[in-house]
Amino acid sequence: MRVIFMGTPAFSVPVLDALHEAGHEIVAVYSQPPRPSGRGKKARPGPVHARAEALGIEVRTPASLRNADAQAEFAALDADVAVVVAYGLILPQPILDAPRHGCLNVHASLLPRWRGAAPIHRAILAGDERTGICIMQMEAGLDTGPVLLREATDIQPTDTTGDLHDRLAEIGARLTVRALEGIETLAPMTQPEDGVTYAAKIDKAEAQANWHGPAVQIARQINGLSPFPGAFVIRDGARLKLLRAHATEGSGDPGTVLGEAGLRVAAGGGAVEILEVQPAGKGPMDASEWRRGAHLEAGSPLGDLVDTVTTKAP
Repeated sequence: MRVIFMGTPAFSVPVLDALHEAGHEIVAVYSQPPRPSGRGKKARPGPVHARAEALGIEVRTPASLRNADAQAEFAALDADVAVVVAYGLILPQPILDAPRHGCLNVHASLLPRWRGAAPIHRAILAGDERTGICIMQMEAGLDTGPVLLREATDIQPTDTTGDLHDRLAEIGARLTVRALEGIETLAPMTQPEDGVTYAAKIDKAEAQANWHGPAVQIARQINGLSPFPGAFVIRDGARLKLLRAHATEGSGDPGTVLGEAGLRVAAGGGAVEILEVQPAGKGPMDASEWRRGAHLEAGSPLGDLVDTVTTKAP
């Protein structure tokens, strides 16, 4: 098929690769314009942009698709279908209507749960036991279109957003190839009206750990915000990121370290076993190893305490 691919971040790359390997003709890739990054703030192409160039595919980076010229250029590609994976721009109706089979979106949730910007983060923060991928026929509403294919995956107690990101990206790649193979025969399923939730964009203000809350909630915060933006505590004036954890038993003053081994921290109810941390200016490391190096004794506070809960409702 003649395919237009529309995506920007690393999550989208496995789908692009799968379509290319399946032999589809990718007539153009649309991606967000390069943005300043790194110490020099030099404009750098995103992961999809870079991968498409490596594959020898034309890349287009319009700032908007709302003007007539951009819409005419899109239509002139004479595509059978557009595949959209975390592209980052709103698609106006003329874009949605241009390909013969419309635009398919690869969405990282089990719709209608978690429509919107941050479905992977929000699924973990809310304590969902399962999530998945939906291949959806796009329409004007926010993730409201009928679903062609879906596949679920369990969320394990120590799964982070990074873990699910990678797993769902691979599922999305496989399902997208299946969707194009069956595009003439698949029966779209209208999303039910019950069970709709919205995955608000993650705010960095949600990231500071509050040990007065229940252990289960804090563990979800740590896993759901890992690796970005990263739940954290302030210790000796520096940020210590908490990257992986699970709730466990234990009691003590909230925010204090329990036991002589590992890194178990008392919460408002129960305790949190922290498995992986990232000190400021360093890479991720085993939490037990970090504790030994920090000479952190039982009863010591892990970091400065905060008095208010900052994590938003999902």
